[in-house]
Amino acid sequence: MAIRSVSGFDAISGLGIEGDIDGARYALGNEDLMIARGVEIADVREAAEALRTREGATVMFLAKQGELLGYVVVADPIKASAKDALDGLRQAGVRVIMATGDAPGTAAAVGASLGFLPADIRANVKPEDKAALVTALKAEGRRVAMAGDGVNDAPALATADVGIAMGTGADVAMESAGITLVKGDLTGVARALRLSRATMRNIRQNLALSFVYNIAGVPIAAGVLYPAFGWTLSPALASAAMALSSVSVILNALRLGRVQL
Repeated sequence: MAIRSVSGFDAISGLGIEGDIDGARYALGNEDLMIARGVEIADVREAAEALRTREGATVMFLAKQGELLGYVVVADPIKASAKDALDGLRQAGVRVIMATGDAPGTAAAVGASLGFLPADIRANVKPEDKAALVTALKAEGRRVAMAGDGVNDAPALATADVGIAMGTGADVAMESAGITLVKGDLTGVARALRLSRATMRNIRQNLALSFVYNIAGVPIAAGVLYPAFGWTLSPALASAAMALSSVSVILNALRLGRVQL
């Protein structure tokens, strides 16, 4: 079958797409787009909602010249690693919120399978609403990381303290994020969290080691303890102590290579 050309194409953020084929205006998108275009979907609304709730599917309605032609059902399989990755983040003390542009039925079905509480599921979220959600959480004093892979996620990725894009997603998402997970797997988020916490812990340990060497060595080298105890530190011993301080810090930093991610 020959593919006919489309003119007047328009991608409406958070709603769907439109275009002209042979002089007729077609629209493919969610229920909000149909309402905006005056398309009546009452006859199929119950069947669509059943698909969302039962299968966690996304339902897109197709209309021509304001008349409903039917609907298309799309169901993205949940990666086997997603549940373990989210559970790992929760165990690490991270509150995880799912924000999606899908309808409430789809969001609830997918969210329940991934262990989300109803209060942590946001449905029918537009791109600007995702950014607003991140802003609101930051206003509460929270540090917010946002993970996403689509064009609609870009504003929120740029707004978050840490934007995490999937390497398998849209280019604009990767441009907006601070971190890109090459494999596009949520387990990478949990691994990045473990590595960042281990790194910060290691930095604090190295600072403590440096302070201990300097607090102990500088007064002795300055002769503060010489009148009372006769203790002093020769230039040779001082340089050796400084070198030992650097070696201690380096050896401690190398322990990061053994962190279990």
